Amino acid sequence: MTDHFSVLASSVSEQDHYWMAQALIEAAKAAEIGEVPVGAVLVDAQGSEIARGHNFPIGLHDPSAHAEIRALRAAGEALQNYRLVNTTLYVTLEPCAMCVGAIVHARVGRLVFGALEPKAGAVVSQEQLADKHWLNHRPEIMGGVLADEAGAMLSQFFKQRRAARRAEK
Repeated sequence: MTDHFSVLASSVSEQDHYWMAQALIEAAKAAEIGEVPVGAVLVDAQGSEIARGHNFPIGLHDPSAHAEIRALRAAGEALQNYRLVNTTLYVTLEPCAMCVGAIVHARVGRLVFGALEPKAGAVVSQEQLADKHWLNHRPEIMGGVLADEAGAMLSQFFKQRRAARRAEK
C-alpha cells in the first residue's frame, strides 16, 4: 500500500467518528428493511452533509443500489455535478469493485470505511483498486473507523438471516 491508505490511523478525528456513526444509522435503516446493513454519508470539505444512502438493491431491484452509489447519486443531484471533489465518503463496510470505481470517477477526495469486507472488499481485502497507478485520481483512504460497531451490525444481521432460514425448513 502507498501513503494513500491508513488502517486505524491515530489521526481519526471526532468528525470521522461522528460521520461514521451517521453512516451506521443509515446501515440500520437497511437492516430494518431486510437489506444488508451498509450505510454511507458524503460530507463536504467544511464538514457539512451533502447526501447519505443505505443498501437497497433488493427493494429497488437494482444491483447497483449499494449505499455508496446511492449517496453519490444523491450528492450529484444535490450539487448538480457528477464530480464530487473535496468530499469525504464515510461507509460502514469496505467498498466493492463497483463502488470503488464510482468513488474514483466522482473524484471523492477521501474514503473512510468501517469494517473490512474479506470476501469482496476492493480497497484492501481482495484488491487495492483505488491505488492503481493508472488511475487519474486516487482518494485518500482510511479504514477501521468504528469497525467493531459496523462488523457487529453485519454479524447480527446475517445471524438473524440464518436463523430465519433454519426456522423455515
